[in-house]
Amino acid sequence: MAADPNTLRDWHRLFGLLLTDFFTGSPFTVEIERDLSEQQQLLDVVIVRRGRGRIAVPLPDGMGDLVAHNLITFKSHRESLDGWAMKELVGHYVAYRKLVSESPSELLPEERFGLYAICARFPHNLSGQVPWRQRQPGVYDCQWGTDAVRVIVAGQLAREAHNAPLHLFSASPELLGFGHDSYRRRSTNTSLVLGQLFETFQAEGLAMSFTMKDFEREVVKKHFPKLPPEERRKILEALPPEERLASLSKEQIQQYLDRLTTERSTGSRKPRRKR
Repeated sequence: MAADPNTLRDWHRLFGLLLTDFFTGSPFTVEIERDLSEQQQLLDVVIVRRGRGRIAVPLPDGMGDLVAHNLITFKSHRESLDGWAMKELVGHYVAYRKLVSESPSELLPEERFGLYAICARFPHNLSGQVPWRQRQPGVYDCQWGTDAVRVIVAGQLAREAHNAPLHLFSASPELLGFGHDSYRRRSTNTSLVLGQLFETFQAEGLAMSFTMKDFEREVVKKHFPKLPPEERRKILEALPPEERLASLSKEQIQQYLDRLTTERSTGSRKPRRKR
């Protein structure tokens, strides 16, 4: 059954949003779905160096040599990285290079552009059709004509913290859980992105040890203490009494009852207004 184009586009946007968060605070910015022509041609992600300096965090395997303009095609677990995808990437590169250069006759040097194909699963067919060299687990160099494309397979990357942003798109329940536990968020909106990511996986029937319910509990646990007292009170009041009490020990409940009894007996509570 063919995949829904809107669903696939959501995957690509989520991938771009996660990279946007990862590069927050670095000299690189991430642009999602860069329009490359009047007839809409969308490049999944481009990572552009906007300032001087070094990035302060370790990059995922295969991305340690970013240049000024890094063009990325992404393929989720629902798609294949094939010859056509590579042709599209090179086509986007040609259009993009013209777009950011001063003029078609004065193009920026080729070494300022990097081509990446990041995919959830290994492209078996493609690897048998073109010159292919493994650099390390999950990282390959593909020679496409005169262009070199770095291929990164999220599901094969080493289970290490610096690979966490790509593990989140590996479609492996084990790596997804590891990616969730290891990824350090850098912007306030990332919790919503991760929540949508887990929800999308579950909607597609992927069994995960870390569920959407777990995610919701984690968000509440993390942010609830930071809410103003009035907002915390509203959230608690919306819960049934048995759920509110379930979070308290018998000792805590007894202490509250004892204090309430003492307040009533000593008249420390506000007196009723006389009619």
